[in-house]
Amino acid sequence: MSTGHHPLTSTPITTDILRGALELERTAHGVLPHRLPAWARAQNTDPQLAMAEAQPSSVRLAFRTRATVVELDALPTKRVYVGAPPRPDGVYDLLIDGHPAGRAVVTGGNTLTIDMTAGTAEQTPGPPGTVRFGDLPEGVKDIEIWLPHNEATELVALRADAPVEPIRDRGRPVWLHHGSSISHGSDAASPTTTWPALAAGLGGVELINLGFGGSALLDPFTARTMRDTPADLLSVKIGINLVNTDLMRLRAFTPAVHGFLDTIREGHPTTPLLVVSPILCPIHEDTPGPSAPDFSGMAEGRLKFLASGDPAERAAGKLTLNVIRDELARIVEQRSARDPNLHHLDGRELYGEADYARLPLPDELHPDAATHRLMGERFAERAFTPNCLAVPAA
Repeated sequence: MSTGHHPLTSTPITTDILRGALELERTAHGVLPHRLPAWARAQNTDPQLAMAEAQPSSVRLAFRTRATVVELDALPTKRVYVGAPPRPDGVYDLLIDGHPAGRAVVTGGNTLTIDMTAGTAEQTPGPPGTVRFGDLPEGVKDIEIWLPHNEATELVALRADAPVEPIRDRGRPVWLHHGSSISHGSDAASPTTTWPALAAGLGGVELINLGFGGSALLDPFTARTMRDTPADLLSVKIGINLVNTDLMRLRAFTPAVHGFLDTIREGHPTTPLLVVSPILCPIHEDTPGPSAPDFSGMAEGRLKFLASGDPAERAAGKLTLNVIRDELARIVEQRSARDPNLHHLDGRELYGEADYARLPLPDELHPDAATHRLMGERFAERAFTPNCLAVPAA
């Protein structure tokens, strides 16, 4: 293959040129980035988490080169929900020296057909495709290719018309974040415009995003993964998945939060750690879960969700977002007396009642692209400050 001037040569895809992933799995086609290590995946029995952690939210190829043409062969796994409108293809964002410089998609690939009513999933194999970024500026530059945040992506081959080398360490703090599908990036426009990616750019930090759609459930293996992952700044966003799965009651929630934080502190005893409570979600503010799909709006092409619990069940310890917010604030206040690097942020400071009136949640659970931007900007303003996550001065 040739550009007309210089042939394209392949570069092995290794951890040296990949950021945001915790592990690379060798596959029959190439490598699959994971956001949980193999030992943690072996302890998981939830297909939802297995799917989510293999979707490379905030994972990006990062390298320095003089190349004017770069190609990436990839094998995506695209989701199709029975009875729902087709999902758009996952987006690959190109950054050059930190600035947006292109966007592309890979058509085809594997198809995972999910029937939410029947609780079944079936995968149909498909061929890899190619992302091509051409006519890049001459000279040495840092290139990042952010992988689709919402579809599993096996990386097959990387080619360029000039040598590729890892980007030198820029000395940026590493921010390790864990959260739900909102942190994962559900309904964001592209991988660089999820709220954590936007906040990381504004804060000048290197992001490792452990946002797992449907799966921020205080799993001990997630806490141990955070414990063992080097980081300068830590945050955990807890709440919505515990309500919409109806996973536990208040009696179990409080010690589970303490245990999760204790485990993180085993590896990061003094690292700034921010506990973020849920953003506003009217259906679950005072009504317990589980969440249930609402197909009544399918004629307009949109699946929505509703709360199927009974507000009276709060008396028996069922969780709602307001219950969780109050308890997280109490836990952090209690612990911060002996842990001055532990902080709390009410999620409604990122998205609250006034925001819902202006930017409603399209499916009653997930923010849209404009809200992701709003949340990213607000998080950077509130979290990356001397009194919270305290990004070191450059």
